[in-house]
Amino acid sequence: MNYRAMRREGKIVTNQEKINNLLNSCKVGYLGLVDDEGTYVVPLNYVWKDEKIYFHGSEQGRKVDAIRTNNRVCFTITEDRGIIANPAPANIGTDFSSVMVFGKIRTVDHLEEATDALQAMLDKFVPGYFERELEKKYVESYRSSLGSKTVVYCLEVDQITAKEATVARENLFYPGRKQRDDLKKEK
Repeated sequence: MNYRAMRREGKIVTNQEKINNLLNSCKVGYLGLVDDEGTYVVPLNYVWKDEKIYFHGSEQGRKVDAIRTNNRVCFTITEDRGIIANPAPANIGTDFSSVMVFGKIRTVDHLEEATDALQAMLDKFVPGYFERELEKKYVESYRSSLGSKTVVYCLEVDQITAKEATVARENLFYPGRKQRDDLKKEK
């Protein structure tokens, strides 16, 4: 699939280590889907493993229906480091990094891959909490409180884009900071 080029070339991040670090460190991502009802964006926990996004969820619901209808998705994460303060209102902005992952979602049908993905999620979100590795029999038999089977999904990557805007910490807004004080500093 051909994707359009990013418009703000000066903000593009191409350093793969930086992109991987962000994908590994963010805890919540936003899965963008399209179905017959329109655009649908779902916040979810995920893990970046083997250059793929893994997440889990119910075997029922709008998200699953949308994936079945159109498995081409966009997954976005953002690290917000603060608001940039500037005496000129047009120059207010955000100090951030973001990554967008484009691709297709598939259901993970192999028990070993599903177990590995869920173990990676446990290692990410509650490192060291469990004394033993997750067992396949637990993954195979787990049901939610509503009785539905838990399914592991994998986003196979077609393209990744990333961008950032960074400023020195002293340029970030903090409660109590005033435009008049910044204007005095400029004189």
